[in-house]
Amino acid sequence: MNLTVSVDRLRLFARHGVSDQERRVGNIFEVSMSVDCPAAMQGAEADDLSQTISYADLVEIISSEMAVPARLIEHAAWRIVRRVSARFPAVTAGSVTVSKLTPPCGAEMAAASVTLAWP
Repeated sequence: MNLTVSVDRLRLFARHGVSDQERRVGNIFEVSMSVDCPAAMQGAEADDLSQTISYADLVEIISSEMAVPARLIEHAAWRIVRRVSARFPAVTAGSVTVSKLTPPCGAEMAAASVTLAWP
């Protein structure tokens, strides 16, 4: 069996963007993340949060990394994955999607996104 823990469409204000203006003004972002952790099945069986991955911990990592300005949302996604992998070495795979809800590109769209998946 495998256990997947997910955070879906966490909305955050952040200051990511290539231009100085984007980083100064900021934007609303959505972040979704799923991590696979077979070892976390022990927590499911025992009903013990300390033996699994808390989605609250994922939210804290995502929020703290999104608070650090980056030129590229790709870099923000990479930092999130790096922190989650370091904090939870039992994670075997996952994905994170960072979406900028109002990208400054002169086109009407729901969002511009990047997805980083591993392994």
